[in-house]
Amino acid sequence: MDAADVPQENIVTYGGHAKAVYARTGDGRLGLVRTSGWEAEEIVTRQAVEAFEALAKAARERARAGQSSPLEFHMYRARMDVSLLAQASGIWRWRVQRHLRPKVFVRLSPALRTRYAEALGIPPERLESLD
Repeated sequence: MDAADVPQENIVTYGGHAKAVYARTGDGRLGLVRTSGWEAEEIVTRQAVEAFEALAKAARERARAGQSSPLEFHMYRARMDVSLLAQASGIWRWRVQRHLRPKVFVRLSPALRTRYAEALGIPPERLESLD
């Protein structure tokens, strides 16, 4: 794509910000070009956000029913899945999956709770709530 053809549609999901994409500059070389987004990207981003919101809502209900731990709700609220939370927290994926069970979650050490909270961007004490 040529630099002059990079879309500049000021999509809402960027919140007034821009991002850099690679495009062919006037001299035929690849270079970074600023874009304010395009409609197709906005549609896909909104669908992904709506999917994570639905997952978070379902996880909240499961946690209230005692079928899942609050960790699952916070994971989806932060737009993460098990693999991403494992990577962000530095905890093995199988352990994260195990910590989604309420009986295992209540026995987590303060150090593990702190690691999860830092990865999710919340205070450790909020990890137990469903707000």
